[in-house]
Amino acid sequence: MIPHSFIQDLLNRVDIVELVGRYVPLKKGGANFMGLCPFHNEKSPSFTVSPSKQFYHCFGCGAHGSAIGFLIEYSGFGFVDAVKELAQSVGMVVPDSDDRLPPVQRAEYQAKTLALSDIMARAGEFYRNQLRAHQRPKDYLIGRGLSGEIAMRYGIGYAPDGWDGLRAVFSDYQQETLVEAGLVVDRDGDGDHKRYDRFRDRIMFPIRNQKGQVIGFGGRVLDRGEPKYLNSPETPLFQKGSELYGLFEARQAIRSAGYVLVTEGYMDVVALAQLGFPQVVATLGTACTSVHVQKLMRQADHIVFSFDGDRAGRGAARRALDACLPHATDNKTIKFLFLPAEHDPDSYVRTLGAEAFEQQIRDAMPLSRFLLAQVCGDSELKSAEERARAQFEAKPLLQMMPPTALRLQIVRALAQATQSSAAEIEILCELHQPVLRGRQAPPRSKRMAPMGLERQIVRLLLAQPALALSLDAAAAAVIDYLAREDDMMRQLITAIRAANGQIGFAGLSEQLRHENPEFDTLISEISGEQESESETARRELAGALRQAEMRMLKAEMERLANAGLALEDSRIRYRELMARQDELRRAADTENG
Repeated sequence: MIPHSFIQDLLNRVDIVELVGRYVPLKKGGANFMGLCPFHNEKSPSFTVSPSKQFYHCFGCGAHGSAIGFLIEYSGFGFVDAVKELAQSVGMVVPDSDDRLPPVQRAEYQAKTLALSDIMARAGEFYRNQLRAHQRPKDYLIGRGLSGEIAMRYGIGYAPDGWDGLRAVFSDYQQETLVEAGLVVDRDGDGDHKRYDRFRDRIMFPIRNQKGQVIGFGGRVLDRGEPKYLNSPETPLFQKGSELYGLFEARQAIRSAGYVLVTEGYMDVVALAQLGFPQVVATLGTACTSVHVQKLMRQADHIVFSFDGDRAGRGAARRALDACLPHATDNKTIKFLFLPAEHDPDSYVRTLGAEAFEQQIRDAMPLSRFLLAQVCGDSELKSAEERARAQFEAKPLLQMMPPTALRLQIVRALAQATQSSAAEIEILCELHQPVLRGRQAPPRSKRMAPMGLERQIVRLLLAQPALALSLDAAAAAVIDYLAREDDMMRQLITAIRAANGQIGFAGLSEQLRHENPEFDTLISEISGEQESESETARRELAGALRQAEMRMLKAEMERLANAGLALEDSRIRYRELMARQDELRRAADTENG
């Protein structure tokens, strides 16, 4: 886990205006910067970046966050990767509690990774130059309907037909890093060509990571030959089960379209991009994995998997279903598109047109229906045995799913199809956290729900954390009293004091939204407001704390009065409370002029 202190230090060093400005044209507008939102289509700018809050907010779609949040949303990074990317940009090294490599070995590993990245970039440039120099691969791509613009956008190249074409780029052709990068192969035994290029006479599709760096290649034969596609082997840079071809190029198109289309091959991606569907990615000759699904879900709320309608396509779809089920939530839509057996996506669009393909995407089979089709098959479930078999097949699939409303809907549909009740399906399938079984009501709290005053104080301190460190002893005592019974207040004040003043709105928000989702509503509201002057906020906080203390004093006085004030200590305390009330009233009168 990355320490909170590191996150705060990182956000203090990063300028969000500079970061966002790399991706979004910004213009000064008052205290903030304005631009067109990169997360939804708009013609008039409603996207603001606040240099004082170090936060972005869109009044159109509600997107908001810190510099870390922007990288996560814009580039599709996970939290850790976003932190590492930002840290690298400001010369910081992310502490990693799981990294047990000694510093010397860690430095060696990083140096090797940089060397491999450089080699892959040089190889990619070589292949692109070779495509420009050879007519035969150009004719092949033109024959497939691809333009030079698309080839350039995806960095498509050509590996020439020869054993050691890369020798023209790497004068030290025997260096070990060429093997580690997967570009050349060492063959045991005597004879010629003991070392040779892995890719020869192939169209080359560079595979980029989310930073746009080339980490691997896919090579397709021009004519007949085996294998039809040849991928880079697993390397320190490239793991097939974690990468998606075309994701780097498709990010903006995915946001514009509102969905991502997942296909089975490189040519599907580039051909569909040519035909007006740039929101397409592909798995790399391997089954869809859980990591793939998580990456896709960070890019879009709507995912459509496209498969051939043959037996192999159905098998691939089933493996994709298994990968999706653990991540199937109520706010994500996953569908499965099966084209006629005689078509792939490219031929379908060219034959029947883009509108027909768009209709196919709209009509794709939802995950729920595909799951039920898998467990029920072609059977009409007329016999008890058929119904029991469907329930048996459904059990492992339902167990993979989180306990969501979507799972409940599938359970109910399966119950209807198998002449059972939904509760019986949950019991038969031994579902974790069943939705339908009786739940005990939570114990009633002795304290009333938090009132507006607590939220006002939380809101003020969240927006300007420095105010918490300027409180006098009496005000701090009020905060501590409120924090004893208010989770948000306790989490907020603990985080501010732990940071010892070295924390701002962006850093505090980044920490608290992970600890308690209830903070996100306040964060969104604050990020969309103009920042109050420090003195105005201080007076507002002082007034709210006075009101809270007056309420505390009144409650304690009522308790003492109800007890009868028989003891001298009680009477003394009662008079002290009255004197404190008068003091607070005078302070309020002075503050209000």
